[in-house]
Amino acid sequence: MSEARTPAQIEADIVRRREQLADTLDEIGVRMHPKTIIGDAKARAVGIVDHAAGRAVVAVNRLMTDVRDGLRHEDGAPRVERIVPVALVAVGVAGLVVLSVRRRR
Repeated sequence: MSEARTPAQIEADIVRRREQLADTLDEIGVRMHPKTIIGDAKARAVGIVDHAAGRAVVAVNRLMTDVRDGLRHEDGAPRVERIVPVALVAVGVAGLVVLSVRRRR
């Protein structure tokens, strides 16, 4: 059978369990503190924003590469038949933006 525990062993076990419980309560207190919760939320938000920004940079880089490749022949020479319409559209959009800003003033 199992050995009978002495009062000293029982008391030592109670002390040890109280210390474990105190440590657990301290840890819960730290985790549930508003500053900890806010800090964790901020860290998650920053991680999400960083991830989204990284994906956006990659997408824009890929788009710019595709556009640049579409405006050049395979030998690297510019495709005038594609560059001229793109330039005209860009000038038109810039003109509309300038007119819009002037009308607001």
